[in-house]
Amino acid sequence: MATPPVSLPDQGASQLAGALADPLPSIGVGTWAWGNQFLWGYDPALDHQLAATFQRCLDLDLCFFDTADSYGTGRWNGRSEQLLGQFAAGLTPAQRARCCIATKLAPFPWRLGRRGFDRAFAASSQRLQGKLDWVQLHWSTARYAPWQESPLLLGLADLVRSGQVASLGLSNMGPIRLRQVVAQLASEGVAVASLQVQMSLLAPEAVAPGGVAEVCRELGIALIAYSPLALGLLARAPGQAAALPRGPRRSLFRRLEPGLEPLLDTMETIAADHGSDLAAVALNWCRAHGALPIPGLRTPKQAERVAQACSWQLTLTQRQQLDRLVLAGGPRMPANPFQSG
Repeated sequence: MATPPVSLPDQGASQLAGALADPLPSIGVGTWAWGNQFLWGYDPALDHQLAATFQRCLDLDLCFFDTADSYGTGRWNGRSEQLLGQFAAGLTPAQRARCCIATKLAPFPWRLGRRGFDRAFAASSQRLQGKLDWVQLHWSTARYAPWQESPLLLGLADLVRSGQVASLGLSNMGPIRLRQVVAQLASEGVAVASLQVQMSLLAPEAVAPGGVAEVCRELGIALIAYSPLALGLLARAPGQAAALPRGPRRSLFRRLEPGLEPLLDTMETIAADHGSDLAAVALNWCRAHGALPIPGLRTPKQAERVAQACSWQLTLTQRQQLDRLVLAGGPRMPANPFQSG
């Protein structure tokens, strides 16, 4: 059997608890691409497609949506939150209750002190039209401005205590800093509900011995895996070579793909055993380690493909086979420069 699912730390986590009610964590939805032209080629003419994707996700019980106040490039800054707020406003009361929207606030250098996030939180809440269930620190400043982080965290704790948001999460923290922050917030009477880190078969550091996956299980913190498909490198159809994407991802594909053959071959064998595809294998590897993967989705067809992964799980042997393969070395996604230790 696979690793048991993570437990959730408090009542404020009840909405994500619904997403994690299956024997393994379910799958959420990342919305980084909703407004990002630089990396993902966002086109506002296709917003109707994103609206259909949002509704199809809910139809398929993909109910956890992750966004950030910094998502969206140039004039589309904040677009991801704006679209989610617009789509959620059209839901029935029952659908709205099932839907959980989490945003991340960026600790930009000008956001200082305990009240440093107040205006950003208000702006996010306005863009989301009040549908803001989960607030997260987008990244840690421990490596370059350690004095900035603690006051901002206390301000986020104030939002939870005042009832303005149900749950508080963290992002891009390693095991040492995670323990420190959990202790700090516990002294304020606020639990950390989740930790979001880059996690995939090409970024397996979270599940290495002593990694954050162990700490999250120990402390009862939900682990959320962003970029679980490695920007598309792990999502190509079985037996088919992926066409190189346009834009900045092209150089990443060119650099990493030549070394991926052993991993992709193993994934194809596992996918065939389950009548599935590579993306489902990659997502189920995250789930088998107790994490909620949040792949980026832009079409209803992608939502249907991802939802199919929830219908099966890796065997223990398959998970261990993948673990041995990726933890031994091989191609790696670029590390987040703001990831703390």
